[in-house]
Amino acid sequence: MKPAAFDYLRADSADEAVELLGRLGEDARILAGGQSLMAVLNMRLAQPAALIDISRTADLDYVRADGGVLAVGAAATQASVEWRAKLAHEVPLLQRIFPHISHFQIRNRGTVCGSVAHADPSAELPLALLALGGEVVLRRAARRRTVAAEDFFQGMLMTARAPDELLQEVRFPLDVAGQRCAFTEFSARHGDFAIVAVAAVAGPGELRLAVGGVADRPRLACWPADLRGADLESALNDFAWQLDAQGDAHASASFRRHLVRRLGAQVLREVTETTNT
Repeated sequence: MKPAAFDYLRADSADEAVELLGRLGEDARILAGGQSLMAVLNMRLAQPAALIDISRTADLDYVRADGGVLAVGAAATQASVEWRAKLAHEVPLLQRIFPHISHFQIRNRGTVCGSVAHADPSAELPLALLALGGEVVLRRAARRRTVAAEDFFQGMLMTARAPDELLQEVRFPLDVAGQRCAFTEFSARHGDFAIVAVAAVAGPGELRLAVGGVADRPRLACWPADLRGADLESALNDFAWQLDAQGDAHASASFRRHLVRRLGAQVLREVTETTNT
């Protein structure tokens, strides 16, 4: 299929993009990399009256470490983060995750903020943002607000962004001393969306496990940092059941719960054993 007819509007600045969104509201969609949006448009799951192209908006194309976070602007591609020289030291979880995201051609064009805004429950970048306790910066003409990742993702392809708000920036907390992270996923083929993806972060006082591909959005469990052995295994099993997994053509609900327990135990073992050495 082909998309329904729409007007194409190119924004040359963040201010112009926000002004256009404020004027058009629900009738407009933001076009950055387009790797998620164009598929939705081609299937006519969305039929906006206008697309606002921010892909060449210089003041939204940035990746910078500042104030304890790695801030990624709305026009920055995934590749611009993936190939950042200091990424393994700044946000090691992202460095581990990027090779699993589709294929390099998609990462060369797709944006970090676009993936977060699309909020596919199987996507790796929303999972990373949630696991790390990151934030999303939303901007409209009158004000700007910051939303925690845990509050931003609200359901299948649903977020806390209002129709007249621009997702201007995502913020990944920088690595801190003593923190360990791990990631793995199960998919039919490399580059496919994950059937189940898991990310673990062990830091001072807390053990975090984020799971994607099972619920209607990435989900997070937080436990005391010293939880180990049978207690951790029991907590992981309880979490697998709390996700209310549903079966589909790719995997049954019971297989997804099995993957949460197996993959979850794998990454939790990696971060806790590393922490203890």
